[in-house]
Amino acid sequence: MAGMTSHLKIDFVSDVSCPWCAVGLGSLEAALRRVAPGITAELHFQPFELNPQMPPEGQDTFEHLNQKYGSTREQQAESREMIRQRGAEVGFEFSPEGRPRIYNTFDAHRLLHWAELESPARQAALKKLLLKAYFTDRQNPSDHEVLVRLAAEAGLDAARAREILASDEFARETRERERMYTDAGIHSVPAIIINDQHLISGGQPVEVFERALRQIAGAAPASVAVA
Repeated sequence: MAGMTSHLKIDFVSDVSCPWCAVGLGSLEAALRRVAPGITAELHFQPFELNPQMPPEGQDTFEHLNQKYGSTREQQAESREMIRQRGAEVGFEFSPEGRPRIYNTFDAHRLLHWAELESPARQAALKKLLLKAYFTDRQNPSDHEVLVRLAAEAGLDAARAREILASDEFARETRERERMYTDAGIHSVPAIIINDQHLISGGQPVEVFERALRQIAGAAPASVAVA
């Protein structure tokens, strides 16, 4: 027996408009690279909306954060720089200017739901493209043309993506899944759920994720021996 391998199921509950979700995903992926090949995982991205009532035109970012948290421009700039540095540590590039507006992300979540049905790998690709489009390229993640283009870049069918966005397809399923996680007590993201029972909250450092993955895999009854 040369070693043991564990395969973990990871549900990554997050929003496209959440900067700490981009940091957390980068940290988690770095941790998974560290524990490979003994520990592998399949990621599933689950929907959470930070601003479900946001209108289609969105809202100025400073105005939104000022209303929500009472933060000044200086405080927001300090927070933005801290997040930018944390992102850089795990290979994610935030635009130094920040995001100009906060947008409604429900249609992005509908596309992610469809992408998961097509392939978890393509869902992961779409998720990362959405985060980059918003936080690096300062694009609008509620714009249907942006969403169709990103879906195609992720290897998904552009015509099918456009068809979904023009309808309310997967709206009910996405709402139900959002409600499932909020009913379970998740009210901030990212929330990383491993094997349906272990919760890690927030954009934690790589070392925290690595330690948790090793502990959970070591205790996992699903471990199998490999020759």
